[in-house]
Amino acid sequence: MRALLIPSALALLVGVAGCTGSPTPNAGGTDDNSSMVLAQAVEPTSLNPLLGYGANGAAKIYDGLVAHSADLTLAPALAEQLPTPSADGLSWTATLREGVKFSDGSTFGPEDVVATYRALLDPATGSTVRADFAGLQGVEQLDDRTVRFALEKPWAAFPHKLVLGILPSEALGVPLDQVKPVGTGPYQVVEHKRGDRLQLTANPGFRGGAPGVRELTVVFVPDDNTRAQRMQAGDFDGAELPPRLASLAGAASGMRLITHRSADLRAVTLPTGNPVTGDPAIRAALNAAVNREALVQSLLGGKGAAASTPVPETTPEHVDTTASIRHDKARAEQLLDQAGWARGADGMRSRDGAPARFTLMYPIGDVVRNDLATGFAADARAVGVDVQLAGLAWDSIRPRLGQDALLWAGGSPFDPDLALTAALRTGNPWGYSDPVVDAALDTGRAQLDPAQRATAYRQFQRAYVEAPAMVVLALVQHTYVVRDNWNGYQQVVDTAGAGPLSWGPWWNIEKWGSK
Repeated sequence: MRALLIPSALALLVGVAGCTGSPTPNAGGTDDNSSMVLAQAVEPTSLNPLLGYGANGAAKIYDGLVAHSADLTLAPALAEQLPTPSADGLSWTATLREGVKFSDGSTFGPEDVVATYRALLDPATGSTVRADFAGLQGVEQLDDRTVRFALEKPWAAFPHKLVLGILPSEALGVPLDQVKPVGTGPYQVVEHKRGDRLQLTANPGFRGGAPGVRELTVVFVPDDNTRAQRMQAGDFDGAELPPRLASLAGAASGMRLITHRSADLRAVTLPTGNPVTGDPAIRAALNAAVNREALVQSLLGGKGAAASTPVPETTPEHVDTTASIRHDKARAEQLLDQAGWARGADGMRSRDGAPARFTLMYPIGDVVRNDLATGFAADARAVGVDVQLAGLAWDSIRPRLGQDALLWAGGSPFDPDLALTAALRTGNPWGYSDPVVDAALDTGRAQLDPAQRATAYRQFQRAYVEAPAMVVLALVQHTYVVRDNWNGYQQVVDTAGAGPLSWGPWWNIEKWGSK
C-alpha cells in the first residue's frame, strides 16, 4: 500500500508542470539578483495581524514589540529592550524605540501599540486572534515611550505573544478586512492577487536598513506535487516541500536541499463527541497500535522523529523521557477485547452492532498528512478499527472538528504553553477534558520560575499518557529546496505551518543576497 504512493509522486514530478495564473516574474533573480520568487502552500486569509497574519512573528510587513531570534530566544524589535514583569506577574511593561516610521511615512509611537491591542481585545472589532490573548485584560500608555499590559493572571509565555504586528492607530477606524497592510517591517505590499500571489517591495525606511532582496514575490501553490514540479521546472527560487518530493527536486542541477528540525508535531485528534473515538479504550488501543518508528522511516524517509506525547523534543527541559506510549499491538488487541469491541468475520470490530469506524480528515493536497493518515489507518485496521480517510478543503474540515478526527499539525519551539493550552486544555475543539491535565497546564502557564514550569509540563505528560487526547505520531523535519545562487539562510527550529511569509526557511529574507 505504502509503496504505491511514491511512484505516483515520481510520475507527477517528471511530468510537465501545468501552470495557472499570471506568468511567474523573474524566477531565478533579476540581472542584479535583487528579486526573488518563493512558493507557498497556504495563502493567508488576510494580511492583517489582527486577523491571524504572522502569528509567530517574522511577518515581513510588520514588526512586533519583540521578535524571535534564530536560537528561539526573544529579542527587542519595536521595544527598545525586552518587556519586564511586575513582581506579581500581573503586568508587563515595555519601553519603545524612538525614530521608527511606518512604511507610509507616519511615525510609530505608543498610541499605535495601544490602538492595535485595544482593537484586538474589543469583541466588536472581530479579531480572529482574540481568543489567543484571553489572559490579556488591557493595555495603557504610561508616557510617550512606555506601555503597560495588564493580565488577568500571571502568564509566563506572554512576552512571546508580543510578536503581534503593530498597525498605525490611524488605520484602525475601519473594519479589519479593510485595513491597509501598512507596518514597520522590512517589506511593503505592492499587490495581493488572491488565489495567485503576493508581491512585496523593500521598505526603504526599515529600521534595520533596506533589504538586499528588493522585490519579493510569493506564489500560492496548495498542491505539494504541483509545487515540486514547478520548482524543478525553474519557476521558483525556493519552496517548502515534503521530504520525498524535496529530495527529488533538490537533486536537480542548481538546486540545494535544506533539512532542519521543527516543533511540527503530527497527531490524530480523537473527538469525544464521536461514539467511537470518544471511547477511552479506542483511544488507548490506537495509541498502542500505531508503529511510529515505521511511519517515520517509511513515509517520512527518516526526516523526523517518533513522538507519542505533544511536548516536542525541541524544548528538552520540558520533556519527561519516562512518559511515552510504546508500540504494542498485542496490548491494543487486549484493550479492545476487554472493552467489548469484538472482531467480525471480516476482521473488523464492532460493539452492540455499532462498527469501530470513524473518519480521519486531512487537508487535500498535503502529501505528508495524506501519507501519515494512510499509514495510521493501516495500523488501526490491523487491530480491527476501520479508519475512513477524507482529503478535504479547510472550509469543509473546520465545521467537523468536534465529530471527525483530523490529522493535526501543531507545536511551538518557543514555549509549551503556546501550543498545549489551546489544543488540550478543557475547551479545545475536540472536546477533550482532564482535570489533572488542566491543572498541570494552568501551573505551567502561571509560574514565572523556569524550574517550576518544567516540573509542571513533566507532570502534564505523565497525566496525558494515562488518558491520551489524541494519537501523536511524529515530529516532522521540514525540507526546502532553494536555488544555489542565493544565500543567507540561517538554521532555525520551525513552528508548525511555517512558510515564506512568516517563520520558516526565509524568516530572515531581509538579510539574504546572491552568491
